[in-house]
Amino acid sequence: MAQALALNSLPLRVRERLQKSGLREHLLGLWLRRRFQKAGIVVVRLGWPLPSVENRGRIEVANCAFFPGVRLECWPGATIRIGNGTYLNRNTEVVAAGSVTIGQNCKIARDVIIMDTDQHALPDRALVTAPIVIEDRVWIGARAIILKGVTIGHDAVIGAGSVVTRDVPPRAVVAGVPARSLAERPTVSGRDMDSMSNAPDIYQGLA
Repeated sequence: MAQALALNSLPLRVRERLQKSGLREHLLGLWLRRRFQKAGIVVVRLGWPLPSVENRGRIEVANCAFFPGVRLECWPGATIRIGNGTYLNRNTEVVAAGSVTIGQNCKIARDVIIMDTDQHALPDRALVTAPIVIEDRVWIGARAIILKGVTIGHDAVIGAGSVVTRDVPPRAVVAGVPARSLAERPTVSGRDMDSMSNAPDIYQGLA
């Protein structure tokens, strides 16, 4: 009985999803997901250039959205994981030489750079790589840079243009170069806010 109900509701769920994100976006998502070892429903927003994926390691994504110009670069032996409900806005770049993990329902604005490596070794030194972990429901403002070895706690807000060089506690609001703490994100009715439209003035211009 339960299986029959699930099958009957499938066309409705498909129709709702197509109304929210069009058929072409889903078709582009099917094209893109071939580059991943594991993928849920991927949506690619319309625009140019299309997302670029250089996958020489392992990339796993859940149900998520990619905007034009997004670039994923996964080095040999490295992993990139992106959680359910997360989107990467225009021209966001993720580089993994070791490990980059992005949690669920994260909002990553345009031109953000996330990289777990310095890309090039200093003279007479080995290349430095350290994993990045971005926990659930993190907001990252436009043109922020997240550098190697950083963990960003759940429900944190990273201001636009920030350079994050050290760990960010859960629910913290940080901004600047290097990023520093400005406040702690409040709760609304005992729950973390899930919309910038409900946010106090401290968030304006941050994301």
